[in-house]
Amino acid sequence: MTPTLLQSYAAGRWVGQTQAKALRSALNGQVVHHLPEESPDFAEMVAHARGPGLSNLLRTHFQDRARTLKALATYLLERKEQLYAVSAPTGATRSDSWIDVEGGIGTLFAYASIGGKELPSSNVMHEGPAIRLGAENHFIGSHVLVPRRGLALHINAFNFPIWGMLEKFAPSYLAGMPCIVKPASATAFVAEATVRLMMDSGLLPEGCLQLVIGPTGDLFDRLEEPDVVTFTGSADTALMLKQHPNLLRRAIPFNAEADSLNCALLVPDVTPEDPEFELFVKEVAREMSAKAGQKCTAIRRVIVPRALCDAVGEALAARLSRIVVGDPSVQGVRMGALASHAQQSDVMDKVALLAEGNELLLSGAEGFRPLGEGAEQGAFFAPTLLRCNAPLVNTRVHQVEAFGPVSTLMPYEDFDEALHLATLGRGSLVGTLVTKTPALAAHAVPSFAAWHGRLLVLDREAALESTGHGSPLPKLKHGGPGRAGGGEELGGLRAVKHYLQRCAVQGSPTMLSAVTGEYQRGGAVVESEVHPFRRYFEDVVVGQSLLTHRRTVSEADIVAFGGLSGDYFYMHFDDVAAKQSQFGQRIAHGYFVLSAAAGLFVSPAPGPVLANYGLESLRFITPVAIGDTIQSRLTAKRKIDRQPREGQPDAGVVAWDVAVTNQRGELCASYEILTLVQRREAA
Repeated sequence: MTPTLLQSYAAGRWVGQTQAKALRSALNGQVVHHLPEESPDFAEMVAHARGPGLSNLLRTHFQDRARTLKALATYLLERKEQLYAVSAPTGATRSDSWIDVEGGIGTLFAYASIGGKELPSSNVMHEGPAIRLGAENHFIGSHVLVPRRGLALHINAFNFPIWGMLEKFAPSYLAGMPCIVKPASATAFVAEATVRLMMDSGLLPEGCLQLVIGPTGDLFDRLEEPDVVTFTGSADTALMLKQHPNLLRRAIPFNAEADSLNCALLVPDVTPEDPEFELFVKEVAREMSAKAGQKCTAIRRVIVPRALCDAVGEALAARLSRIVVGDPSVQGVRMGALASHAQQSDVMDKVALLAEGNELLLSGAEGFRPLGEGAEQGAFFAPTLLRCNAPLVNTRVHQVEAFGPVSTLMPYEDFDEALHLATLGRGSLVGTLVTKTPALAAHAVPSFAAWHGRLLVLDREAALESTGHGSPLPKLKHGGPGRAGGGEELGGLRAVKHYLQRCAVQGSPTMLSAVTGEYQRGGAVVESEVHPFRRYFEDVVVGQSLLTHRRTVSEADIVAFGGLSGDYFYMHFDDVAAKQSQFGQRIAHGYFVLSAAAGLFVSPAPGPVLANYGLESLRFITPVAIGDTIQSRLTAKRKIDRQPREGQPDAGVVAWDVAVTNQRGELCASYEILTLVQRREAA
């Protein structure tokens, strides 16, 4: 192939005309791309992000941006084969690139769904519930999250140039932050091709995404207080960057996800005859060979009972020795190359360090011949397994990471020693615990969780659906303490909140209703002349309210509800026992109160309300006794402009606040109901 010149994307144009450093194919060493000699104008990039980028994003809201993410994901998915082709010189197999290409696109889809379901049609996210600050509820407080009005600088690692970029871009874009992306040079050509597709889509507003190919120059010096920096890569580089004087001076958030010495631990209850033994060996081998071991989550330390160390070592070496290494285009190849020749040299040096004082169980140093034309010039490295017989003494195995298909087997004497060995990595992204005994898992987790960001407890049941040790999922957080960087990515809505500013707001319920876009109990309401359930979604206004007629609860109601539900709890039927209780009398079923309240506020005829699909935050506060009279107040609490779904009516979500009171004005029940409400235009 003819080498191409990579370019930065800055201030709406592609920058770079002169070839500089050559990037070689990891498969055969041939030059495939050149980095540009020119650097973009970083002052212009920052101004472009803060100017049109931020302005364009803030003209939209969370729901708008969620819809854009979904459209962008669809666009990229339709062109995924282009991305697979571009990724070939990285040395990745098809399954390796699937993690990067479709894993990245899947993350866009995931955050589009999270935004569509959980975020409002505004740029203010209420993080409730509100807290009463005064005795009479005239003064309350709560928290809101708003766009930071800064830019996000994302510095990514070489191993997953698409997924690593999109898993940061998705939540920051959803939060309303323009992004400047800096990929690692070794695989920058994959990131550049992806950004070109994203910009060609025409879906992203001007200024929301820019790309730096090459050094960052004085970019860090130009960052300001509202900005955010995220980093994925080595722990040493993370330490250097987070100490930048401008970041410290301005208290700019720095989120690091660093490579770590992750472990897999085989619990003593497992024997070679158990399915869990085979699961353990398979999981370790998969994590050593997937992406040629170039995963921040890869298993580096294999911790097993000393009595099983030989058996695990033999089984693991046998499985690894069957892995065919070479050009993934050759039939039968299951593991590709390292991403670069520099990476190959680094792994070789790290293996030499790890081998000092340890036994080499499997190595490709002699006779290793990767398959494929020109593969001898590629950046291949054979699966390598070491054994450290004294892991409490030879601490290098807990400090040195060979970022390739390399792991070290280490025995332990008892379970507590095993848990201690797991902590010696000084903080990891993920650990796997393989056991068949729930009590042992429960014993291990408190120790494990203190030093690991995520924990896979693997047994024969979980294996039926497990996504594996090394699979960060959009809805679960990715990150870990200590050496792993101390940061967090993903985790569903948690990731979006990293790019928002939290602010405590205090005031009257009426004022906080206006600020949050949600009705706060005690605030001003709009008494509705039309029953709220007769209004289409567009016509519902937050704060519209209906005060119902009253109903007196009788003994017959309680008896009838008990017969209908089968609930004959003594507080409802045993007069003597009820008088001896803290209530001093028989009381109505709580769920009868809910049913009776619904009977008071529901409008029974067909109308725009299509379904009641949820009830949240239910509390029974004051018991309802025989002879009490109850009344309901139904108030529109918030609206979510839900994205239309194929095959379903076009409708939005309205959450209603329900307060049930008695004749003395005391609150008896409090809850929120969720309804699908049809749009007028879809009627």
